Amino acid sequence: MSDKQKTLKEEVTLSGIGLHTGKNVTMTLKPAKENTGFVFVRTDLEGHPTVEADVNYVTSTERGTSLEKKGVSIHTSEHVLAALVGMDLDNVIIELDSSEPPILDGSSKYFIEAIESVGVEEQELQRDYLVIKEVMNYVDPASGSEITIIPADNYEITCMVDFGTKVLGTQNASLKHISEFKEEISSARTFSFLHELEMLLDHGLIKGGDISNAIVYVDKELTPETIEKLKFAFGKEDVSIRPNGILDNVTLKYPNEAARHKLLDVIGDLALVGVKIKGKVIASKPGHFVNTQFAKKLNRQYKLQKKKNVPDFDLKADPVYDINGIMRLLPHRPPFLLVDKILELSDSHVVGLKNVTMNEPFFVGHFPKEPVMPGVLQVEALAQVGGILVLANVPDPENYSTYFIKMDNVKFKRKIVPGDTVIFKIELMEPIRRGIVHMQGYGYVGDTVAIEAELMAQVAKNKTE
Repeated sequence: MSDKQKTLKEEVTLSGIGLHTGKNVTMTLKPAKENTGFVFVRTDLEGHPTVEADVNYVTSTERGTSLEKKGVSIHTSEHVLAALVGMDLDNVIIELDSSEPPILDGSSKYFIEAIESVGVEEQELQRDYLVIKEVMNYVDPASGSEITIIPADNYEITCMVDFGTKVLGTQNASLKHISEFKEEISSARTFSFLHELEMLLDHGLIKGGDISNAIVYVDKELTPETIEKLKFAFGKEDVSIRPNGILDNVTLKYPNEAARHKLLDVIGDLALVGVKIKGKVIASKPGHFVNTQFAKKLNRQYKLQKKKNVPDFDLKADPVYDINGIMRLLPHRPPFLLVDKILELSDSHVVGLKNVTMNEPFFVGHFPKEPVMPGVLQVEALAQVGGILVLANVPDPENYSTYFIKMDNVKFKRKIVPGDTVIFKIELMEPIRRGIVHMQGYGYVGDTVAIEAELMAQVAKNKTE
């Protein structure tokens, strides 16, 4: 199964009203190049400033998740971000001519339909993941809200809500795989309790609130005064309560629509981590505050993982290429063949292994009393692993060789000595063009980086006699 980054095939535009600003807004979702992520652009402001969907820009979690960068704000970001994640996208520009995406019906349904109308396109580069290897959690003592994530092969979410009211008891919702988002979660609408709605109306905080875009749970007596307020606010002839305790403006799509919408919010808020997640999220009484605090924790973990960038592999698994397979691809031979196994291989990355022993011929003359693997040979070993990344995709590798053009930012961070097992990881920095390969390479001993370097090489056909 391919695991490459994805963007939109072409741009698509939606218009509507922002829930809290009450302003008409036009939103255009546009394709974006690899490693862009999700980026908001304010086309109504001078210079079209950008705000990345990054949890470090969260400024407020009152009634939605607001982002701000250099004084430029984006309000209620979560519903559109949930749709982008739910449609398995990685890179999208979100242009807005106001500070808030349109609320539409209070769900992600219309965003999903817009994305489907233009389609999704696979890109060249591989996806990155935050792979959860141990249990992490965040608890908000004030609200009793808690989010936990545990290791899992996919991104799964279970959401439990309990608002302590008779009208909306305890509800649960689950998503086993992000591919189920469209059918199971995307149409769940935002909701409010009557006491909250009344307070928001009194303070002029819901301006775009056509009553058709929110479920209102009636948790207090509907007094004639409140009825008048609601009729005026929403331009309705009359307002009444359904037997299930909600206002008669909408019909529930699911008995647990509130829990499904809370799950939608979790997905939208965790999009701010900035990377796809492999792990199972268990959210108890989630809200935007706890979601975004947890997203900050995951974002820090991801940065740490990126910094170490230690490849995760199974040493017991059969290698992609053993030494014989390597010798079929590379022209090098002992004592100058410096890679023993290839553990992983894709179109854009490769992981190789070298066992360093005292029998290496270079130890005879290189600091024989205190054996250290020469730095130049560490770079050569990286290059040989990179050569396999290139030559494995050529139908007749025996007729080609890879030659260094240049190397940059070479750093030796730890001595490599007899007894070390070195794991080399090489990633393409851009697609191969006209035989030029631009790679970033790392060599690890345990979970420590021993060497890193940016390498450029050229693939050339061997001259035959």
